[in-house]
Amino acid sequence: MPTHPHFRYEEVANLITGLVDSGTLPPGSRAPSLREISKQQRVSLSTALQAYRLLEDRGVLEARPQSGHYVAARAALRLETPAISNPPGKAAPVVIAATLLKLMQYSVDPRLVPLGGAIPSAELLAAARLDRFLARAARTKGITYNTYSEPKGELRLRQEIARRAVRWGTVVSPEDIIITSGCLEAIALALSVVTRPGDTVAIESPTYFGLLHSLEALGLKALELPTHAADGIDLAALKSVLERKGIKTCLFSSCFNNPLGCTMPNDNKLKVLALLAKHRVTLIEDDINGDIYFGAQRPLPFMALDRSANNIIYCSSFSKTVAPGYRIGWMVTKTAAQMQSVLERKLVFTLSGPALLQAAFADFLASGGYDNHLRRIRRAFENTIGQMSRAVERSFPAGTKVSRPAGSFVLWVELPKSVRTAALFDEALKNGICFVPGDAFSVSGRYGHCLRLSCGHAWNERIEKGVAKLGKLASAAAARSAGVASR
Repeated sequence: MPTHPHFRYEEVANLITGLVDSGTLPPGSRAPSLREISKQQRVSLSTALQAYRLLEDRGVLEARPQSGHYVAARAALRLETPAISNPPGKAAPVVIAATLLKLMQYSVDPRLVPLGGAIPSAELLAAARLDRFLARAARTKGITYNTYSEPKGELRLRQEIARRAVRWGTVVSPEDIIITSGCLEAIALALSVVTRPGDTVAIESPTYFGLLHSLEALGLKALELPTHAADGIDLAALKSVLERKGIKTCLFSSCFNNPLGCTMPNDNKLKVLALLAKHRVTLIEDDINGDIYFGAQRPLPFMALDRSANNIIYCSSFSKTVAPGYRIGWMVTKTAAQMQSVLERKLVFTLSGPALLQAAFADFLASGGYDNHLRRIRRAFENTIGQMSRAVERSFPAGTKVSRPAGSFVLWVELPKSVRTAALFDEALKNGICFVPGDAFSVSGRYGHCLRLSCGHAWNERIEKGVAKLGKLASAAAARSAGVASR
């Protein structure tokens, strides 16, 4: 199925939906008239009417004779949230590489409805503006940057990242920062410094399969911790495993775990830090989604709650917000010995990053355009998550549960236990739809009835139809299972 650009009526519909979801247009309020929206958005009256009819079909607006269109009273989502996970409580080796290669192949296939890869739509990213900075850097200083950068990465980029860290309460020196090829390289480097093959790493459950792959590549074992879809890891479980003295390091998301979308409250984060300090266990924190929040303020990473941060290695990236293809990530360590070990390993694997891309990105950050861009994509992702959740509610089988992420752009769906999402995945591919089965997010095989949906594209008719079709396939699978069980 080929990819087609968004139609203008869909863009207008998404704009109105965003105003409703943000509270700018509360339930019962009058929506802009067709003439007003036509003039404001520079579209024809017929396009505006098509957009409003789509919004009526979605239950966002209702038409009142001789009066216009009004925001419908939208009932709260009726689906329950997934229960806290219940992993086995013992360490296990990781085997995920073959699954990951298969998933990546399908996640980037433009013929499939893109519900699989957690990759933002190119249409939502600031590609055009970033390309201008890249072209200017190549034109004015191309010769200068056609060389190896210093091992830590371009100084100006590290300075811009350090300035941004101040916004969420962390003082970081540019000398504490290493530019990496994406967040996963940062995490792999951090793991390689603080562990040896055979060591055990405590992780959230479910967790991102890319993190599992890093553990596998380094010969590490994973110990999955019970994790709540709203509040993150269970503190009692963490305390218990630390007291057993078998944990070498912990690898946790700061904000918006992939795939649950959960974020620990600050009080819980402080308790985690206290436990890790007591047992002298290093925390590797993955904060790749921290800037994609839907509330009034950015959630604080662990590093912002620890004044010294000597026991923390912080990892992040711009891949989820601006430029997946630039592969610009970074890590922060305030420990000299860790910094030296990381640099030695980085020289072996990548030597240095592309200097020209780093210089262009530093110019982009310095220009001040990043924050405006973030506000725009946060609205788009929040709208798509809302639309996706309601589409799941309409189409998926009874007993389905869905997460309530307060940031990022993925949705975790728990189906009735009789439905096997690995088999559903194969059926969905035949129907031109891609998603990620739940068993990819665990080493213990606990989530075979779950799946993750990507919400990284602006909501459109193709995605809406894809979710509806996937729901029908899941409902049919649930019905078949029920029929077999009743025999």
